[in-house]
Amino acid sequence: MPDFFDISRHLTAEERAIQSSVRAFVDARVLPVIADHFEAGTFPTDLIPEIAQMGLLGCNLQGYGCAGLSQAGYGLAMQELERGDSGVRSFASVQGSLVMYPIHAYGSEAQKERYLPKMAKGEIIGCFGLTEPDAGSNPAGMRTTAIDDGDAWILNGTKRWITNGNLSQVALVWAKVGGQDGVVHGFLVPTETKGFEARLIHKKASLRASVTSELILEDVRIPKDAVLPNVKGMKGPLSCLTQARYGIAWGVIGAANACFESALDYAKNRVQFAGKPIAAHQLVQAKFAEMLTQISAAQLMALEVSRHKEEKTLRPQHVSMIKRNNVRMALEVSRVCRDILGGNGITLEYPVMRHLCNLETVYTYEGTHDIHTLILGQDVTGIAAYE
Repeated sequence: MPDFFDISRHLTAEERAIQSSVRAFVDARVLPVIADHFEAGTFPTDLIPEIAQMGLLGCNLQGYGCAGLSQAGYGLAMQELERGDSGVRSFASVQGSLVMYPIHAYGSEAQKERYLPKMAKGEIIGCFGLTEPDAGSNPAGMRTTAIDDGDAWILNGTKRWITNGNLSQVALVWAKVGGQDGVVHGFLVPTETKGFEARLIHKKASLRASVTSELILEDVRIPKDAVLPNVKGMKGPLSCLTQARYGIAWGVIGAANACFESALDYAKNRVQFAGKPIAAHQLVQAKFAEMLTQISAAQLMALEVSRHKEEKTLRPQHVSMIKRNNVRMALEVSRVCRDILGGNGITLEYPVMRHLCNLETVYTYEGTHDIHTLILGQDVTGIAAYE
C-alpha cells in the first residue's frame, strides 16, 4: 500500500492493528468473491456476521456494544473495506454513520437500548431514507410527510437510492411533520410495518455488489415514540451526512490504493518494446509519480481531518473538502490505472474497472462533487451560490 510519507508513524498501536486486521479480512474473505458478486449484482450477505464480529458496525461510537474506536481507526477500517469494494464499505457506512449515529446522538434511551446493541452485532440492519426521486442535492425539498394522528404518526412518501433498503429491519425515514411546509424529523420505521415496501433497483452499472432500493410509504402507521426526540430540522440528516462523508473520504483512498497496486504490479510484468516492462518507460513512470502524489495528499488530508474530529474542532466544510478532493483523486487514479492495464483493464480479473465504475457513483452520492465545491465556495466568499 502506498505510504510515501510513512503516515503510519502517526497512528497508535491500536489504529495500526485495526488497519492490519481489516486488511487481512478483506484479503481473505472479500477479494476472492467480490468480482463474482459485482458481476451477478449481489451483495455478500454471508460476510455481515463477520463484519459485525470484527466490531466494524458503528465502530467509532461509544457504549451500547459499539467498539469505541478512534476517528482515525474508523477511517482506516473504511479504507480497507473499500480496498475490497465500495459496496462493502457503503454497507458499513450506512449502518454505522447514517443509522446508528443518529440513534446514538438524537435517540431516546429506550431507542438506543433497543437498536444499537443489535445493530452493532449485525442482528438488525438499518437504512437511511433521505433522498427522494425529486429531492437529491436539495434534501429540504423532500415531499415525504408525517401526520400526527393522536397516538401514532402516519407517513407517506417515496425515498430512492437507499443503500441496504432490502436488507433492513429498520429504516430511518426523514419526513416533514404536518405537510410540505413542516419541520423535518427522523422516524424509526420497522420495515415489516404495513404500508412500507422496499423495491430493489436493478440494471446498475455501478455499485453492483450493493443493495440499492426505493422505499415506498403508503399510510405507514408507527407509534409516537418512533420519532427521534432530540433533533429537528435539517440539522439531523445533514449531521449524519457529515459523519458518512468523513468515512467515504477515507474509504476511497482504499479504492485508489487497490488500483495503484494492481497497475504497478501489471506494469512491472507487462513486457513490450525491446523486451522491457512498460514500467521502464517515462510516460508510465510519470503516471505513477502523479498518482502517488495525489494519494499521499489525500492520506494527509484525511488524517488531519480525523484529528479535528477527535479534538471536536471539525467543521462540515472540512469534510466537504476531503470528500470532494479524495473521491476526485480516486476516480482519476482508477482511470489512469485502467489505461495502464490496456484491454486487461476492463475485465473483472483485475479490480480496476470495478473500482472505476463504483467511484462514478461515490463521486455523486453523499453530496455531488459540484455541491461540495459550492459549499467551499460559500465558506470562502460568504455567498451561497446555490440559493
